[in-house]
Amino acid sequence: MASFSGLLSSIEKNADTFRVTLDDTWAQGRTAYGGLSAAFCVEAALRAVPDLPPLRSAQFALIGPASGMLSMKAEVLRRGKSTAFVNVDLTGEAGLAARAVLCFGVARNSALSYADLPMPPVKTIEDSPSFFGDKPVISFQQQFESRLAGGARPFQPGENPEYLIWFRHRDAKAHHGIVPLIALADAPPPASMVIFPQPGPISTMTWSMDILTDDPQTQDGWWLIQSKTETAYRGYSTQSMMVWNADGQPAIAHRQNVAIFV
Repeated sequence: MASFSGLLSSIEKNADTFRVTLDDTWAQGRTAYGGLSAAFCVEAALRAVPDLPPLRSAQFALIGPASGMLSMKAEVLRRGKSTAFVNVDLTGEAGLAARAVLCFGVARNSALSYADLPMPPVKTIEDSPSFFGDKPVISFQQQFESRLAGGARPFQPGENPEYLIWFRHRDAKAHHGIVPLIALADAPPPASMVIFPQPGPISTMTWSMDILTDDPQTQDGWWLIQSKTETAYRGYSTQSMMVWNADGQPAIAHRQNVAIFV
Protein backbone atom coordinates (compact mmCIF):
# COMPACT_ATOMS: atom_id res chain seq x y z
CA MET A 1 0.00 0.00 0.00
CA ALA A 2 1.59 3.25 -1.15
CA SER A 3 1.62 6.00 1.49
CA PHE A 4 0.51 9.50 0.54
CA SER A 5 4.04 10.88 0.82
CA GLY A 6 5.32 7.91 -1.19
CA LEU A 7 2.76 8.57 -3.89
CA LEU A 8 3.84 12.21 -4.15
CA SER A 9 7.51 11.26 -4.26
CA SER A 10 6.79 8.93 -7.19
CA ILE A 11 5.60 11.81 -9.39
CA GLU A 12 7.97 12.27 -12.32
CA LYS A 13 8.43 15.26 -14.62
CA ASN A 14 8.68 14.90 -18.40
CA ALA A 15 9.09 18.25 -20.16
CA ASP A 16 6.16 20.35 -18.90
CA THR A 17 4.06 17.39 -17.73
CA PHE A 18 4.03 15.52 -14.41
CA ARG A 19 3.13 11.85 -14.33
CA VAL A 20 2.18 9.37 -11.63
CA THR A 21 0.71 5.86 -11.65
CA LEU A 22 -2.34 5.43 -9.44
CA ASP A 23 -2.06 2.85 -6.68
CA ASP A 24 -5.24 0.74 -6.36
CA THR A 25 -5.33 1.41 -2.63
CA TRP A 26 -6.12 5.05 -3.44
CA ALA A 27 -9.07 4.22 -5.70
CA GLN A 28 -12.79 4.71 -5.36
CA GLY A 29 -14.11 2.08 -7.72
CA ARG A 30 -12.48 2.60 -11.11
CA THR A 31 -11.05 6.04 -10.38
CA ALA A 32 -8.99 8.04 -7.94
CA TYR A 33 -11.31 9.70 -5.46
CA GLY A 34 -11.79 13.44 -5.98
CA GLY A 35 -9.56 14.55 -3.12
CA LEU A 36 -6.57 12.74 -4.57
CA SER A 37 -7.12 14.18 -8.06
CA ALA A 38 -7.39 17.67 -6.53
CA ALA A 39 -4.25 17.15 -4.44
CA PHE A 40 -2.31 16.03 -7.53
CA CYS A 41 -3.41 19.21 -9.33
CA VAL A 42 -2.19 21.45 -6.51
CA GLU A 43 1.08 19.52 -6.21
CA ALA A 44 1.68 19.91 -9.96
CA ALA A 45 1.07 23.67 -9.77
CA LEU A 46 3.49 24.06 -6.85
CA ARG A 47 6.17 22.13 -8.73
CA ALA A 48 5.63 23.81 -12.09
CA VAL A 49 5.44 27.46 -11.00
CA PRO A 50 8.29 28.77 -8.83
CA ASP A 51 7.77 30.84 -5.68
CA LEU A 52 3.99 30.66 -5.51
CA PRO A 53 2.41 32.35 -2.48
CA PRO A 54 -0.06 30.39 -0.33
CA LEU A 55 -3.14 28.85 -1.95
CA ARG A 56 -6.21 31.00 -1.24
CA SER A 57 -8.99 29.48 -3.32
CA ALA A 58 -9.56 26.54 -5.68
CA GLN A 59 -12.23 25.26 -8.03
CA PHE A 60 -12.17 21.67 -9.25
CA ALA A 61 -14.28 20.11 -11.99
CA LEU A 62 -14.10 16.32 -11.68
CA ILE A 63 -14.87 15.45 -15.27
CA GLY A 64 -14.12 11.77 -15.77
CA PRO A 65 -12.39 8.72 -14.29
CA ALA A 66 -8.77 9.14 -13.21
CA SER A 67 -7.13 5.75 -13.55
CA GLY A 68 -3.83 4.16 -14.53
CA MET A 69 -1.07 6.55 -15.55
CA LEU A 70 -2.12 10.10 -14.66
CA SER A 71 -0.67 13.22 -16.27
CA MET A 72 -0.84 16.77 -14.86
CA LYS A 73 -0.04 19.91 -16.83
CA ALA A 74 -0.05 23.37 -15.22
CA GLU A 75 -0.52 26.69 -17.03
CA VAL A 76 -0.21 30.17 -15.52
CA LEU A 77 -3.34 32.11 -16.48
CA ARG A 78 -2.18 35.35 -14.92
CA ARG A 79 0.43 36.42 -12.42
CA GLY A 80 0.44 39.86 -10.81
CA LYS A 81 2.28 41.44 -7.90
CA SER A 82 0.28 39.64 -5.22
CA THR A 83 -1.78 36.90 -6.86
CA ALA A 84 -1.35 34.10 -9.38
CA PHE A 85 -4.02 32.08 -11.16
CA VAL A 86 -2.95 28.63 -12.36
CA ASN A 87 -4.92 26.12 -14.43
CA VAL A 88 -4.08 22.42 -14.07
CA ASP A 89 -5.49 19.63 -16.24
CA LEU A 90 -5.27 16.06 -14.97
CA THR A 91 -5.59 13.38 -17.64
CA GLY A 92 -6.06 9.64 -17.18
CA GLU A 93 -6.28 6.69 -19.52
CA ALA A 94 -9.85 7.68 -20.48
CA GLY A 95 -9.01 11.32 -21.22
CA LEU A 96 -9.46 14.53 -19.26
CA ALA A 97 -10.29 13.60 -15.66
CA ALA A 98 -10.08 16.87 -13.72
CA ARG A 99 -9.57 20.57 -14.30
CA ALA A 100 -8.44 22.90 -11.51
CA VAL A 101 -8.32 26.69 -11.36
CA LEU A 102 -6.15 27.70 -8.43
CA CYS A 103 -5.71 31.15 -6.90
CA PHE A 104 -2.53 31.83 -4.93
CA GLY A 105 -2.12 35.10 -3.01
CA VAL A 106 0.39 36.98 -0.90
CA ALA A 107 -0.76 37.98 2.60
CA ARG A 108 -1.37 41.73 2.94
CA ASN A 109 -1.66 44.06 5.91
CA SER A 110 -5.31 44.89 6.57
CA ALA A 111 -7.42 46.86 9.03
CA LEU A 112 -9.84 43.89 9.14
CA SER A 113 -9.58 40.82 11.32
CA TYR A 114 -12.87 38.91 11.53
CA ALA A 115 -14.01 35.30 11.52
CA ASP A 116 -17.33 33.65 12.35
CA LEU A 117 -16.72 29.97 11.69
CA PRO A 118 -16.70 28.40 15.15
CA MET A 119 -16.08 24.68 15.48
CA PRO A 120 -19.22 22.96 16.83
CA PRO A 121 -19.07 21.06 20.13
CA VAL A 122 -17.92 17.50 19.44
CA LYS A 123 -16.56 14.47 21.21
CA THR A 124 -12.83 14.40 21.83
CA ILE A 125 -10.73 12.26 19.52
CA GLU A 126 -10.18 9.75 22.32
CA ASP A 127 -13.92 9.44 23.01
CA SER A 128 -14.97 9.15 19.36
CA PRO A 129 -15.63 5.65 17.97
CA SER A 130 -14.40 4.51 14.57
CA PHE A 131 -16.45 6.03 11.75
CA PHE A 132 -16.26 3.04 9.42
CA GLY A 133 -16.06 0.25 11.96
CA ASP A 134 -13.59 -2.59 11.58
CA LYS A 135 -12.92 -2.26 7.85
CA PRO A 136 -13.72 0.49 5.31
CA VAL A 137 -15.63 -0.73 2.25
CA ILE A 138 -13.93 1.75 -0.12
CA SER A 139 -10.26 1.12 -0.95
CA PHE A 140 -8.82 4.60 -0.34
CA GLN A 141 -10.42 4.86 3.13
CA GLN A 142 -7.82 2.44 4.49
CA GLN A 143 -5.28 5.27 4.04
CA PHE A 144 -6.98 7.29 6.80
CA GLU A 145 -7.97 7.03 10.43
CA SER A 146 -11.48 8.34 11.05
CA ARG A 147 -13.61 8.73 14.16
CA LEU A 148 -17.24 9.76 14.53
CA ALA A 149 -17.30 12.99 16.55
CA GLY A 150 -21.00 13.77 16.03
CA GLY A 151 -23.78 13.59 13.46
CA ALA A 152 -24.66 10.32 11.74
CA ARG A 153 -23.23 7.50 9.65
CA PRO A 154 -24.31 6.49 6.13
CA PHE A 155 -27.58 4.59 5.53
CA GLN A 156 -29.61 5.94 8.44
CA PRO A 157 -32.76 7.36 6.79
CA GLY A 158 -34.54 9.72 9.13
CA GLU A 159 -31.32 11.08 10.64
CA ASN A 160 -30.07 14.57 9.85
CA PRO A 161 -27.70 14.23 6.83
CA GLU A 162 -24.61 15.65 8.51
CA TYR A 163 -21.19 14.26 9.47
CA LEU A 164 -18.72 15.44 12.09
CA ILE A 165 -15.62 13.28 11.74
CA TRP A 166 -12.08 13.41 13.04
CA PHE A 167 -9.76 12.43 10.18
CA ARG A 168 -6.03 12.01 9.74
CA HIS A 169 -3.65 10.37 7.28
CA ARG A 170 -2.14 7.12 8.48
CA ASP A 171 1.07 8.38 6.86
CA ALA A 172 2.74 10.53 9.55
CA LYS A 173 4.65 12.42 6.84
CA ALA A 174 1.29 13.72 5.54
CA HIS A 175 0.10 15.30 8.77
CA HIS A 176 0.86 18.90 7.72
CA GLY A 177 0.73 20.99 4.57
CA ILE A 178 -1.90 22.07 2.08
CA VAL A 179 -1.57 19.17 -0.39
CA PRO A 180 -2.20 16.39 2.18
CA LEU A 181 -5.00 18.48 3.70
CA ILE A 182 -6.81 18.77 0.35
CA ALA A 183 -6.59 14.99 -0.09
CA LEU A 184 -8.02 14.52 3.41
CA ALA A 185 -10.79 17.14 3.08
CA ASP A 186 -12.63 14.99 0.53
CA ALA A 187 -12.17 11.71 2.39
CA PRO A 188 -15.68 11.42 3.93
CA PRO A 189 -18.48 10.00 1.80
CA PRO A 190 -21.14 12.54 0.74
CA ALA A 191 -23.38 13.51 3.64
CA SER A 192 -26.45 12.64 1.56
CA MET A 193 -25.51 8.98 2.05
CA VAL A 194 -26.88 9.29 5.59
CA ILE A 195 -30.39 9.25 4.11
CA PHE A 196 -29.72 6.69 1.36
CA PRO A 197 -32.24 3.83 1.75
CA GLN A 198 -29.57 1.40 0.47
CA PRO A 199 -26.00 1.64 -0.90
CA GLY A 200 -25.64 3.27 -4.30
CA PRO A 201 -22.98 4.90 -6.49
CA ILE A 202 -21.96 8.55 -6.08
CA SER A 203 -19.67 10.87 -8.04
CA THR A 204 -18.48 14.33 -7.04
CA MET A 205 -18.99 16.73 -9.94
CA THR A 206 -17.59 20.06 -8.72
CA TRP A 207 -15.71 21.20 -5.63
CA SER A 208 -14.91 24.77 -4.59
CA MET A 209 -12.88 25.79 -1.56
CA ASP A 210 -11.43 28.75 0.28
CA ILE A 211 -8.25 28.20 2.25
CA LEU A 212 -8.34 30.11 5.55
CA THR A 213 -4.74 29.73 6.69
CA ASP A 214 -1.35 30.33 5.12
CA ASP A 215 0.23 27.26 6.70
CA PRO A 216 -2.15 24.42 7.71
CA GLN A 217 -1.03 22.87 10.99
CA THR A 218 -2.72 20.65 13.58
CA GLN A 219 -1.96 18.39 16.53
CA ASP A 220 -0.97 14.80 15.72
CA GLY A 221 -2.41 15.09 12.21
CA TRP A 222 -6.07 15.24 13.31
CA TRP A 223 -8.60 17.49 11.52
CA LEU A 224 -12.34 17.82 12.16
CA ILE A 225 -14.47 17.64 9.00
CA GLN A 226 -18.09 18.76 8.93
CA SER A 227 -20.29 17.96 5.94
CA LYS A 228 -23.95 19.01 5.67
CA THR A 229 -26.38 18.10 2.90
CA GLU A 230 -28.36 21.13 1.77
CA THR A 231 -30.37 19.51 -1.04
CA ALA A 232 -30.73 16.04 -2.55
CA TYR A 233 -33.01 16.11 -5.57
CA ARG A 234 -33.31 14.60 -9.06
CA GLY A 235 -30.01 12.75 -8.83
CA TYR A 236 -27.78 15.49 -7.40
CA SER A 237 -26.95 16.72 -3.92
CA THR A 238 -25.34 19.92 -2.69
CA GLN A 239 -23.33 20.02 0.51
CA SER A 240 -21.47 22.62 2.55
CA MET A 241 -18.28 21.54 4.30
CA MET A 242 -15.75 22.81 6.84
CA VAL A 243 -12.37 21.72 8.15
CA TRP A 244 -10.97 22.81 11.54
CA ASN A 245 -7.68 21.87 13.16
CA ALA A 246 -7.57 20.11 16.52
CA ASP A 247 -7.51 23.48 18.32
CA GLY A 248 -10.73 24.62 16.64
CA GLN A 249 -9.13 27.01 14.14
CA PRO A 250 -10.86 27.03 10.71
CA ALA A 251 -8.70 25.80 7.83
CA ILE A 252 -10.99 25.26 4.80
CA ALA A 253 -14.52 26.37 3.91
CA HIS A 254 -15.77 24.41 0.89
CA ARG A 255 -18.78 22.96 -0.93
CA GLN A 256 -19.55 20.25 -3.45
CA ASN A 257 -22.11 19.17 -6.00
CA VAL A 258 -22.42 15.38 -6.05
CA ALA A 259 -24.19 13.07 -8.48
CA ILE A 260 -26.17 10.40 -6.62
CA PHE A 261 -27.60 7.20 -8.09
CA VAL A 262 -30.33 6.07 -5.68
